[in-house]
Amino acid sequence: MTDLPPDAGQHMSREIAEAPGVFAAAVAQPVTLPDLTHLRAFYTVARGSSDAAANILSYELMRETGLPATSLPPSIFSLGNGVRLTKTAVLVISQSGASDDLIRSAKGARAAGATVLALTNTPASPVEVAADVTLRIGAGPELAVPATKSVVGAIAGGMALLSALVPAYASRAAASATEIAALPLKEFPQTRAILAAFLRASHVYVIGRDTGFGAAQELALKLKECCALHAEAYSSSEVLHGPLQLVTNPLLILILDTDQPDVQPSLDTAEARFRAAGGTVFRLRPSDVDATALTPAAAAAALLILTYPLVLQTALALGHDPDRPATLSKVTQTR
Repeated sequence: MTDLPPDAGQHMSREIAEAPGVFAAAVAQPVTLPDLTHLRAFYTVARGSSDAAANILSYELMRETGLPATSLPPSIFSLGNGVRLTKTAVLVISQSGASDDLIRSAKGARAAGATVLALTNTPASPVEVAADVTLRIGAGPELAVPATKSVVGAIAGGMALLSALVPAYASRAAASATEIAALPLKEFPQTRAILAAFLRASHVYVIGRDTGFGAAQELALKLKECCALHAEAYSSSEVLHGPLQLVTNPLLILILDTDQPDVQPSLDTAEARFRAAGGTVFRLRPSDVDATALTPAAAAAALLILTYPLVLQTALALGHDPDRPATLSKVTQTR
């Protein structure tokens, strides 16, 4: 086991604790929009943790606006010549606002006719400068390499956008912030058992549905970057195709359940199939800690706030400093 510095994980620990406050501020930010009544679709452009947040927001946007929302790969703009985007809005999510491919995406989407919305944690970043509308994550400095509070802030910033698009949504977003404010005092009843299982695990599936799938993508990424633990995210429907076969080897399954009634049958089926095949299965819900007044996107954010400490504790127990993963840096430059 690697000898850890005395301050290992302190930045990440502090930033996780700050996440509920970041959520409250970001979800309440005023958003001024141009006339968007002509829109026929939303697109998101992001990478890494920001892309997981974008996935969460895509489901919420579709549910609330009735318009399609999906992701565009940044390479459409950074390596290619873009696509036609008239009558669309493109939401570019970037913590730094400085990655070359996302700058090219913001500029390219605007040139292709889209209304570009920038959601970043860095005021006056190049992505913001290229956008028509700016929204703030508002997380402040984030010193740990793994993003935590800025991911939660990105989800909340997207919810602020939705409150401007659909005014009736605003009261539900505000109620969600009240619920999330209480989360630092809570933990899942299964916390000790999950930590022990993580320490034994070689392979992990993180499963969700709807906004819970985006949360699963983010948690799987965190297990990889903080704990050097092989983890993959799946939709509870998609996982029942080829990926189910891997349960024939030792496999830990974590199901992130947002408490949405319409996703319960799918999650129930996945849980039953993996248990019947001998997998070690844990299912986590915001309602496990009495958080119930949440929109689906806020429920995904709550699941992250509650599971980030599990990642932190697992990383430290395995001898990794999650503040400083050996092969990673805070700003990733890609094209």
